[in-house]
Amino acid sequence: MPITRLLQAALAVGVTMVLAWAAVSDVRTRRIPNTSVLTLLALFVAWALAGAGGPLVSELEAGGIAFAVTFALFNFGIVGAGDSKLFTAAALFVGLDYLPYLAIATALAGGVIALISLATRPTRAVVMFTLRGKGDFGPGVPYGVAIAAGAVFAIWSLWGSFLPPYTYSAKAPPTAHGIAWVLAQHGGQH
Repeated sequence: MPITRLLQAALAVGVTMVLAWAAVSDVRTRRIPNTSVLTLLALFVAWALAGAGGPLVSELEAGGIAFAVTFALFNFGIVGAGDSKLFTAAALFVGLDYLPYLAIATALAGGVIALISLATRPTRAVVMFTLRGKGDFGPGVPYGVAIAAGAVFAIWSLWGSFLPPYTYSAKAPPTAHGIAWVLAQHGGQH
């Protein structure tokens, strides 16, 4: 295995460890430490320099989209600020081609965690249903765990080429990554 590939694997392991740290913290305290997100951002710089992901433009676009969506979810009280920051940082690693995998894997992991939570506390589930979501039910589902699980799945799928990149339809709105790809394919000619 070439040295570059070993460096990329080491970075993927490091990212996995930081995501695990964020997940454990979210379970224990219902908070995701800012230092874990900052560590992910530092690892992303090394990730990009090592060429472990896709094109930098794609990675930055994925981070921008993730931030916009999770910031809106935060404003509606659906996710916490730490969840938004963690998902945004994770999106940087996967770029646009694997962002759908990150989102789907995170949603599926969150659903499983929510079902486990409801199954282990059925009285709480009945009260929540009866009051139609109004009232204080204590700590909710630790989305940091779902985000970490989704991110580990997407990052290793990208790095190991376990899944093909998600392909967008021709009707998808143009992005900087898509425009750059089209221009590269046509030698910069229109």
